[in-house]
Amino acid sequence: MGDFNLALVIVAIIVCVLVFIFNVYLLVNYQHPDDKNQAYFPKFVVVLGLSVAAISILMLPADVANRQACRHAIYNGACNLTLPMKDLWLSIYIIDAILVFFIIPFAMFYYEGDQDKSIGKRIKSAMIWVATTAVVCGLVLGILYGLVGKVDFTVRHLSSATSNFPSSWDFSSNQQCIGSGARQCSAYTASASSETTWTMRATFPEYVVALATIVGSVLFSIFGGVGIACLPLGLIFSFIRRPKAVITRSQYIKEATELGKKARELKKAADALHQEERSGSKGRKFRKNKKAVEKEVLLLEEDVKALEEMYPQGEKAETTWAMTVLGYLAKLVLGVLGLIVSVAWVAHIVIYLLIDPPLSAFLNEVFIKLDDVWGLLGTAAFAFFCFYLLLAVIAGAMMLGLRLVFITIHPMKWGATLMNSFLFNVGLILLCSISVIQFCSTAFAYYARATAAQEIFGHTLQSLRGIKYLYKYNVFQIAFIALAGLTFVYYAAFGWRRKKPSGRFQLSS
Repeated sequence: MGDFNLALVIVAIIVCVLVFIFNVYLLVNYQHPDDKNQAYFPKFVVVLGLSVAAISILMLPADVANRQACRHAIYNGACNLTLPMKDLWLSIYIIDAILVFFIIPFAMFYYEGDQDKSIGKRIKSAMIWVATTAVVCGLVLGILYGLVGKVDFTVRHLSSATSNFPSSWDFSSNQQCIGSGARQCSAYTASASSETTWTMRATFPEYVVALATIVGSVLFSIFGGVGIACLPLGLIFSFIRRPKAVITRSQYIKEATELGKKARELKKAADALHQEERSGSKGRKFRKNKKAVEKEVLLLEEDVKALEEMYPQGEKAETTWAMTVLGYLAKLVLGVLGLIVSVAWVAHIVIYLLIDPPLSAFLNEVFIKLDDVWGLLGTAAFAFFCFYLLLAVIAGAMMLGLRLVFITIHPMKWGATLMNSFLFNVGLILLCSISVIQFCSTAFAYYARATAAQEIFGHTLQSLRGIKYLYKYNVFQIAFIALAGLTFVYYAAFGWRRKKPSGRFQLSS
């Protein structure tokens, strides 16, 4: 037992270090050249936020492994668990909430502040916004916790007569309980009046986690439901719409000239917006125009990339074209694999969560069998399915951001990602990571049974006043499946076509 506990602690420390190193690697390689050797505070927040999100996802497999430390004990109190998982869960999600609602907004306001202002004025402006947010969040949390911060558990009072201790244990369909001729036990023969409600006040940290989970669940249902379909299908249809051959030089010159005209138009629009911003005009029309220009710039960058793919230049032009072809083949392979995972997720939600009683434990049984093959194989597969949901959330946010004006788009690009885009996506990941954990602890309740996560997300969360009905009637799961189905239909109908959004320059075939 002690050796198992020590090994689990060592693995947890190593994983945390590796997560931190990997996030630093992502930051260094994704950051925009303009942000090199500056914006150190936003960079620190990005690495910290990504680390917290990754560790929170990995904590559920760790919670399952932690439970294994007492698998030979009759009850959990009979041994000392390796890690205080409930305290760790509450700590990591309090940190998550502070990052999402305070630290990341401050870093974004500071980074996006007028560069002509002094550092002190930018900090002051960011502090005012964050202080306003803190007051509003504090009031909302305090009022809600005071009024409805209670947990209502449905309990049933059971009683039965005593019976002599049997000399043999012969149970059958006709003899289900102790006692001659007893076909039903007291739990089944209890009257409806024996059921009552046991009310107790939830702890404040648990209530904060619950409300953050609700906010994250709304975003998760929308972005995750869209992303679970568009993530694999986007890769597959990207292969279908791939450039089939290299274009001629005359075609390249024609397309490059058109893109140059578009770039000059966008520069004029950006300059006009900058002048408008400096004059202090930041109304609704300004924000709408700013988002429209940002999307046009993104589409222009995609056109430039597509043009470069169709007309590779330089001494290694043939090698570049070969790598382009291989890249699209890789997208096809990843898209097919992703589609299998997405279908497995949707099938599992329908089979295990929406149908009552469940038709099968499905993925729960798969993970258990993988654990039988090798101790960490099922845990690794479990972690992969949870991480896949986070990737789906980002993919869904990108897709809706390109098509809906009121959603701000923050693309992640290798070597060209500004810190505000980094911070936005980190905030989205952190907010949705809470919901992903709650979703996974519910979807894989059989595999993750008797864990601290289930105690927080399974019993307390689903019994809170005003909130429990969202989980009782599977509102978020149904919304997730509905949006996934609509996205699939959309891609089946329009995904194979070459995109033609407004203002986008199309390349010659």
